[in-house]
Amino acid sequence: MSADITALDLEEAGAHLAAESARFASFGWMRGTSGNLSVVLSRDPLRLAVTASGHDKGELTPADVVLVDGKGAAVNGGRPSAEAELHARVAALTGAGAVVHVHTVASVAMGRREPGGIVFRDLEMLKGVGQPAHDVEVTLPVIANSQDMTVLGDRLEAARNPRMPAVVVAGHGLYVWGADPRQARHHTEVVEWLLELELSPR
Repeated sequence: MSADITALDLEEAGAHLAAESARFASFGWMRGTSGNLSVVLSRDPLRLAVTASGHDKGELTPADVVLVDGKGAAVNGGRPSAEAELHARVAALTGAGAVVHVHTVASVAMGRREPGGIVFRDLEMLKGVGQPAHDVEVTLPVIANSQDMTVLGDRLEAARNPRMPAVVVAGHGLYVWGADPRQARHHTEVVEWLLELELSPR
């Protein structure tokens, strides 16, 4: 293992990510093999456990994770998600300890409807991402998709709103982060709720 990360550390991270994946899959947010999750195991050098590519996210086991470096490359073999590089970029950019990527209908639909960014205001649920519930506007950025994770990372960095721990990738889905997997989960659920509300009939 790398950076004093043991096989047990990776297995424990895998068990946690498997449980989180099953939760999101049960909501229909990670259908088939879509979506991916990560947790930071070391900050210097940056190392993350990322869900492995090509697995049903509702059926992951503790072994279905890959240790990657700060560029998203596998450290000790295995095939990480194709978006592992972006997970590492988000962790380095924001200081996040965990990153969630889900493919929700609401995020794709709202990304199409509001390509310049999705504005929320006067909603109690904004407290769930650390913002006041009233008298402020908070914008969730929307960025164009790319199959090149470096390009996508550059777009995310340029558009990122420090007041919103998330970004919508147009035609793709939602990236959300937090200090740890629990906070990342809560942020994901809150942001998705906000998106579903905006999508609902007025």
